[in-house]
Amino acid sequence: MDLASGSGSNDPVEPPEPSPQPSGATRDDDGSGSRSILAPPQPPSRYESQKRRDWNTFLQYLSNHKPPLTLSRCSGAHVIEFLKYLDQFGKTKVHASGCAYYGQPNPPAPCACHLRQAWGSLDALIGRLRAAFEENGGKPEVNPFGARAVRMYLREVRESQAKARGIPYEKKRKRAAGGTTPAMEVSVDVGGGSDGGAGDGGAGEDPATSVV
Repeated sequence: MDLASGSGSNDPVEPPEPSPQPSGATRDDDGSGSRSILAPPQPPSRYESQKRRDWNTFLQYLSNHKPPLTLSRCSGAHVIEFLKYLDQFGKTKVHASGCAYYGQPNPPAPCACHLRQAWGSLDALIGRLRAAFEENGGKPEVNPFGARAVRMYLREVRESQAKARGIPYEKKRKRAAGGTTPAMEVSVDVGGGSDGGAGDGGAGEDPATSVV
């Protein structure tokens, strides 16, 4: 009696097809059946992106310096020079002492006074560059962005702009739930156009970060 008769026992047995895996899921090699979801990488925050652009801008400024400067030779004086260089891209009207609108927060007509970087923009910029310096291997004790001369310069800019614009600078930060103070994100205008307005004393508009 032929037990294999008509049974098809000599035909290869096809293994069952694996069930489809959900998108982004992987099965562990140990065969336990547990799955892990591979989350997509998170994009950098707005602060981190701005910090990277500021850092690249400063490095480009050093390479274009006459004579070129290396980061290891950069001092607080060079940082101040960099801040003064950025004034040409500012959008904040700062009245000269001889201007008829000196000390007026809302002048009734345009004047020929220069546009500058607002103190709030420069202060935030220095904070980002100070952090970037140490994140790129710099030692805190030789951080040129934390130099006393830089802090004094920023204080002078704050006081002079407050007098020229008639707008005292006061800390007005709203505390979030839980008692924490949110960090301020302020951009520096580099390469932007000017509209002759008074500016806002802090935030800048979509800066380009190339140094020409």
